[in-house]
Amino acid sequence: MNRFLRILFPVLLIAVEAAPQPSAEKMIAGISYYTDGKAMADPYVRERCVMDFSYPTDRQGFATIIWFHGGGLTGGEKFLPEELRGRGVAVIAPNYRLYPKVKAPEYLRDAAAAIAWVFNHISEYGGDPSLIFVSGHSAGGYLATMTALDKIWLAPHGIDADQIAGVIPFSGHTITHMTVREERGIPSTRPVIDSLAPLYHVRPDAPPLLLITGDRELEMLGRYEENAYLMRMMKVAGHKETHLLELDGYDHGMAQPAFPLLLKEVRRITDLKKQTLPGT
Repeated sequence: MNRFLRILFPVLLIAVEAAPQPSAEKMIAGISYYTDGKAMADPYVRERCVMDFSYPTDRQGFATIIWFHGGGLTGGEKFLPEELRGRGVAVIAPNYRLYPKVKAPEYLRDAAAAIAWVFNHISEYGGDPSLIFVSGHSAGGYLATMTALDKIWLAPHGIDADQIAGVIPFSGHTITHMTVREERGIPSTRPVIDSLAPLYHVRPDAPPLLLITGDRELEMLGRYEENAYLMRMMKVAGHKETHLLELDGYDHGMAQPAFPLLLKEVRRITDLKKQTLPGT
């Protein structure tokens, strides 16, 4: 019981600290993030490559969180986390195509296209394109980390991945995703690190990276250890802004207590960026 209280109390303190004044918001559902005719000719693209969007209507220059759902790249559905809504930030929740209807790396192309849409359009709604954050749980965390660390996914859209303000994956794979391995006939207990692994793309000039996992004894298939290794290798490579938080007592379904940490990181980076603006 004492161990549980030591874990829970700091999380509650963070939640209280992280709660800003509620903001008015507007929601738009079902936005298609592919714009070229060739992609939209595919019925599965039209079905899955859409996103929901919530943004504040009582302020300008707000930050945006892109939230990728989990589901092992084989399932799941877009949703706007209630813990992020009405907090003075925009929240964008994309769907993406799923295995086995598509194979690797199509879902990464979808994730990049969704991120690119935000960079190209968020200013039309009052958002600051220099304050775009990518996040997600499990498979969604994998997509967020891959598109931020490996520049090849955003490059076709004319976007440098370093324009992302921050990356905050929740319990995401940092080795090659288990569904990619399944596609290749590799067991989920056999780790692989290749070009479809975030760990393959360790670099010192990446955006700030906050890794959040559940308890190492309760997490799925060594997920904490994967993230710990990514943290260590990013630091060895010279990246100054990689941090890892382990939520003791929580298993792989650790998203709810991590949302206040996500908001706190968004505010931290937002405040730092505002302090460096000319005239501030």
